[in-house]
Amino acid sequence: METIDISRLKSGEVNLGTSIMAVQFKDGVVVGADSRTTTGSYIANRVTDKLTHVHDRIYCCRSGSAADTQAIADIVHYYLQLHAQTSGDAPSVHTAATMFQKLCYDNKDALSAGIIVAGWDKELGPSVYNIPLGGGLFRQPWAIGGSGSTYVYGYCDATYEEGWDRDQTVEFVKNTLALAMSRDGSSGGVIRMCVITDDKVERLFVPGDKLPKFWQGKEVLGTDSKKDADLAAAVAMAVDA
Repeated sequence: METIDISRLKSGEVNLGTSIMAVQFKDGVVVGADSRTTTGSYIANRVTDKLTHVHDRIYCCRSGSAADTQAIADIVHYYLQLHAQTSGDAPSVHTAATMFQKLCYDNKDALSAGIIVAGWDKELGPSVYNIPLGGGLFRQPWAIGGSGSTYVYGYCDATYEEGWDRDQTVEFVKNTLALAMSRDGSSGGVIRMCVITDDKVERLFVPGDKLPKFWQGKEVLGTDSKKDADLAAAVAMAVDA
């Protein structure tokens, strides 16, 4: 079977070079994402909402091609509404994640989509599912994705603890995304979060000037800056002469 050349078909497409995550806590889940959308090295949108509502208590975080992930989320939203109408009950988070997984796996040669599905249902309570490129399906207590995730796996492994409450989980998501955004050139902007519990969905927003601050580093050229400056001036004079 002929292999589709993704790079040829999708050259210069709008891309969610991104940092996304979802974390389960005892009463619900927290989903979060940065807001930068890029077209190559150009920032096409700096305030994108990458947290997509697919049902009352189910959200997904999108990474990869903006067009692909929006189309997939729209299809799943449609089928979940149909499922709710025909069954007379709200769909489970696992049902939503399975729909995402089937679409991503069946079209893995044509799509660029990494999805995290999270929410609350009466069967399992809070749950988080990760669907990376290729269409796998994994349930995890926390999941991260996008280009910025590679910078923060160690931080998440070292910091995450089971049994956190809402506020501890929100702080963890906020700090993780801020760290990813500070290192990843394709992530940035603001942080958007959703806290999903059995009784409500709460939206949270962290503007760019309120992001948590961490060590930024500094350029170190030498131990004696005055001596180096004098030497540079002497070299410049010699060249001019």
